[in-house]
Amino acid sequence: MNEGRIADPSSSATSDDAFIRCRRLTKVYRRGESEIVPLRALDLEIPRGAFVSLMGPSGSGKTTLLNLLAGIDRATGGELWIDGQDLARLSRDGLAAWRARTVGIIFQSYNLVPVLTAYENVELPLLLHDLSRSERHTRTMEALEMVSLADRSSHFPRQLSGGQEQRVAIARAIVANPPLILADEPTGDLDRASADMVLDLLDRLHRERGRTVVMVTHDPLASARARRELHLDKGTLREDSADRTTAGSATHS
Repeated sequence: MNEGRIADPSSSATSDDAFIRCRRLTKVYRRGESEIVPLRALDLEIPRGAFVSLMGPSGSGKTTLLNLLAGIDRATGGELWIDGQDLARLSRDGLAAWRARTVGIIFQSYNLVPVLTAYENVELPLLLHDLSRSERHTRTMEALEMVSLADRSSHFPRQLSGGQEQRVAIARAIVANPPLILADEPTGDLDRASADMVLDLLDRLHRERGRTVVMVTHDPLASARARRELHLDKGTLREDSADRTTAGSATHS
């Protein structure tokens, strides 16, 4: 294993413009003598800067796929390339370093640290980077300003609404400028107005900043905001809708 080595972009596995490429991607969990296969030989390509939603019933493999894309879990078989990197070739430390610079994750339950302020929660990922205190401050405040919460920077999570907490979580996910944003049911616990605000932010990241956004959701209204909709069922891609850039842009004014 070549631990932590970045793949050569000229490799045949990254010869086109696919930002994410899955080839027969498989995940198997073994419990005693039984096997659970949440992903089965999945083939998928997502171009750089896409906004994609993943839909499907519980147990369809959506969260498993998101965890593989995040480098939180490893595939049992097949290939997974992201931004020119074969994730199977990275050691645990190499994978953690890759995730810190490549992926921003937004959780349904926000996962904010309750004893830290909004500012401190957003700043956390930057502590893994070689930045001065003033650079961290500038980036943290820019991220909070993008989600319109700079005036709440000194507030603790308990002092924020659910929608505000999720916007802090988005600021934390984008503060290190990762090219890939993964969102796991980001609107699941929010009212419609707060959900629309979060979806507006994801859309801006896609349109204005060129981020690749992959969102797991059960909400058809949330999924309609994406430019491409994928349907998973029992670990298999059952439907891949056509690009709907025009329709998606008109869904929400």
